[in-house]
Amino acid sequence: MKKFNEKLSKFCKEKNNRLCLGLDVDNSKLKNSSLKYLEDYIVDIIDNTIDLCPIYKVNFAFYERFGSDGFKILEKINSIINGRAISIADAKRGDIGNSSKFYADAIFNFLEFDSITVSPYMGLDSIEPFIQYKDKGIFVLCLTSNKGSEDFQMKISNNKEIYKYVIDMAIKNNYNNNLGLVIGATNKKYLKEIKSLSGNLPWLMPGVGFQGGDLKESISIGEKNGIAIINVSRGILNAGNRTINDIRKATKIYTEQIRAVL
Repeated sequence: MKKFNEKLSKFCKEKNNRLCLGLDVDNSKLKNSSLKYLEDYIVDIIDNTIDLCPIYKVNFAFYERFGSDGFKILEKINSIINGRAISIADAKRGDIGNSSKFYADAIFNFLEFDSITVSPYMGLDSIEPFIQYKDKGIFVLCLTSNKGSEDFQMKISNNKEIYKYVIDMAIKNNYNNNLGLVIGATNKKYLKEIKSLSGNLPWLMPGVGFQGGDLKESISIGEKNGIAIINVSRGILNAGNRTINDIRKATKIYTEQIRAVL
C-alpha cells in the first residue's frame, strides 16, 4: 500500500504541476442556480481540467448548506475524479478522539476522499484517528491565510508561537508518511523559517490570487525538500464569464506559471 505523501508526490510529478483547484462553487453566481446545474458544472470542470490538475479540494461548506441535496453532490465527486487526481475534503474536522474516529470513517470510507484538512486545537487525540489511515492524507491547519490567524496561531507560549507547536506535533506523528501542513501563501515573511522547521512535510498553500499570496515565492520555498501545493479557487472559478472554457484557460495560465518555477 502506497503511503499518501508518496501518492501525492507521484500525481504532482506525473502532471508536472502543483495546482490544487478548489471546487468551492457559489451557485448563486452561475447562470442557473439549481443543484442539478451545479452538479453538471462540477463534472464539466473536472473533466476539462483533469489533464492538468493533480489535486482538487472541496470545501464542504459550499455543499452542506444545501442539506441532503448538497451532500449527494459530495457523495459523487470522487466517482467523477475516478482516481485521476488527489481529492482533499476541506472539512476542517477536529473533535475528541471518539468523534474523530467517525468523521474519518465518513470522509475516507463513505465519501472516499483521499485526504482531509483538520484543526489541531483539541490536541493530538483529535487527529490520531485520521492518521491511522495510512493511504489517506491529513493536512493540519498550521499558519493559515486569513487575518484571524493572528488571534491564536501567532500567540507566544514559552517564547514560541503556537503554530510552531503544530509543526512539532505534525513532524513527530508523521509515522505513516501521511501528514502535511496548511500554510497560507500570504505569510510571506515566515515561509523560510517554516520550511526550516517542517522538513519534508507537504504544504497545502491557500492565499494565492485573490488574497495576494506570491505564487513564485511560495513554490520556490515550499518545494525545497518537499511539495508545495498551490490552492486556487476564486482565481479560476471566477475567470471571465465563468464558462468551462474560461475555467480551462485560467487553469492553464496557473499551470504555466507553476511550471515556470518548478
